Amino acid sequence: MLRYVLTTVLALSAASASANDSVAELGTGGLILSRSDAVAMQSEDLFISPEKVTVDYVFHNNTDKDVDAIVAFPLPDISGNPEEMPAIPENQHDNFLGFEVTIDGVAAKPQLEQKVFALGIDISADLKAQNVPFNPFGDAAKAALAKLPKAVAEDWVNRGIIIEDTADNGDGMKSAYAPWWQLRSTYWWRSTFPANKDVRVSHHYKPSVGGTSSVSFFSEGQFQGSYAAYKTRYCMDGTFENAVRKAAKDNADGYPKFYESRIAYILTTGGNWAAGTIGKFKLTIDKGNAKALVSFCGDNVKKVGPTTFEMTANDFYPEHDIDILLLEPSDNNGGDAN
Repeated sequence: MLRYVLTTVLALSAASASANDSVAELGTGGLILSRSDAVAMQSEDLFISPEKVTVDYVFHNNTDKDVDAIVAFPLPDISGNPEEMPAIPENQHDNFLGFEVTIDGVAAKPQLEQKVFALGIDISADLKAQNVPFNPFGDAAKAALAKLPKAVAEDWVNRGIIIEDTADNGDGMKSAYAPWWQLRSTYWWRSTFPANKDVRVSHHYKPSVGGTSSVSFFSEGQFQGSYAAYKTRYCMDGTFENAVRKAAKDNADGYPKFYESRIAYILTTGGNWAAGTIGKFKLTIDKGNAKALVSFCGDNVKKVGPTTFEMTANDFYPEHDIDILLLEPSDNNGGDAN
């Protein structure tokens, strides 16, 4: 069994955690094929770090006929909320993860399918009619909302598409319309898998990294609060726990001087290939900072470098997603505990 979560490092101060100093990660995964019993996944080489995710696939057509299929890469859904900002690497762009893909070494140009929903209803046409960009966190969308006719704005507020947000922008309290819709985005392309041949597909993107400005599950000398859920999700063991205790003991105020980073990788959406298994699966996790603590669930995981951990499996069936927790020293003086 394997679960992973990745998280990038946040430049946040070390203080007791609250809802105001946490950033949510967006779970992102790999490629999805239209259902095919002819194309097998020979191998998948998955690399996850706080800076990037890269995936190298080898697909093989087991038949004597070419197979045409649709290949898709779903981006995580993002929902507008002026009080909650998820970790979005490129929040001003439609390609907010910087997704790129090559097929047999040649750069592909996938199409981008986007739809917008409010209360579960497709409101894409409404936004297009008013020339409002779909990305709810883009400055262009907010600028377009400011130009809406009054009747349209009132209608959209009633339908749960936008809300009226009041905030202090430096010149006193002012009100403006803010997105409240959900954006669903998918890159996709048509691909041919030649008879009895391999096709190599590689893609990479910037992960969405969530985090908390301190250790949310340890205070007053003990593990508490969300720790039970964390332990199940990230498989923290005795070595990890001892490292947290030591960090707390070494700090004058008795609090471990770390902040949390989290990245979520969705592995279970795959499987639309022959047998539903991956012939050879390799996972590499790079925690980036040798002084950071890392914890995640996996079988027969080996440390292969100062910051890297590796797991391999044959005929691997993706039963679970991947959850990884990083604790980054807030003063950059932590120890290499695992």
